[in-house]
Amino acid sequence: MRFPLRLTGLIAAPHTPMKADTSLNPAAIAGQAKLLRESGVSGAFICGTTGESLSLTVKERMAITETWVEAVGGQMPIVVHVGSNSVVDARSLAAHAGHCGVSAVAVMAPNFFKPTLEDLIAYCAAIADAAPGTPLYYYDIPTMTNVPIATARFLEHAAKSIPTLHGIKFTNNDLMTLQECLALGEFDIVFGYDELLLAGLALGVKGAVGSTYNFAAPLYCRLIEAFERGDLPTARRAQLQSVQMIRILQEFGFSRASKAMMGLIAVDCGPVRLPLRPMMVEEVKELCRRLEGMDGFSRPIRVPV
Repeated sequence: MRFPLRLTGLIAAPHTPMKADTSLNPAAIAGQAKLLRESGVSGAFICGTTGESLSLTVKERMAITETWVEAVGGQMPIVVHVGSNSVVDARSLAAHAGHCGVSAVAVMAPNFFKPTLEDLIAYCAAIADAAPGTPLYYYDIPTMTNVPIATARFLEHAAKSIPTLHGIKFTNNDLMTLQECLALGEFDIVFGYDELLLAGLALGVKGAVGSTYNFAAPLYCRLIEAFERGDLPTARRAQLQSVQMIRILQEFGFSRASKAMMGLIAVDCGPVRLPLRPMMVEEVKELCRRLEGMDGFSRPIRVPV
């Protein structure tokens, strides 16, 4: 391990809070951070997919980073996604994040011009160079980037030219590749599929980054605790409930529905920004109806009037 940092437990991927007109609402971040601390979450991965990072300006992403660092006050690790199709913007974001004192930065592959393995390593190296004292995670999320480069192969080759390469945010359901990454030993592999967390734990994962940890962390804490004491039936029931919850959210459009969930537990993060479409009140009421009877949420769900 090139740095002492190791992300363990549940790392939430927070939503970027917005006002009704979809301008930023940084004032809501203190409430988000408080909820994470109360619900058993051990860190935050900000400005990622859940945080709508590629729908934000560079200035907005910097403002979100500054506000989260202030809100957390060093009480939990903060990882900032700084990736962009513009390597110039990504370098600016990485340098800013490093200056703010974040725990690490993360970079997903550029997704317009699709890189080869060599291109991707050069891109990540240029960004890492802008924050030379900050650990870097490669954010592997091929369902969004459509960049299917084998992650273990990336680690093996990139480690030679990126001194700060620390690990992977593995948002990938290829469990064969996950095992190959874990087997390398020297990297911190953080799992990114909430609905497959139990499988990740069984394969040796120690930390997980997820969207639903924002509002259902107690469910996953129950899963982890059951797994650690060898109670697989309880762990499986918790995982199945996670799958059922996520299936429902996906029916409404996962990103927009998961952000609406925050308002239902009294930490309103506002609407999503175009090209995503905000949830309408009737849709939110139907979402509440579909989730009725489920437990494990960070706070009781309040049905909108």
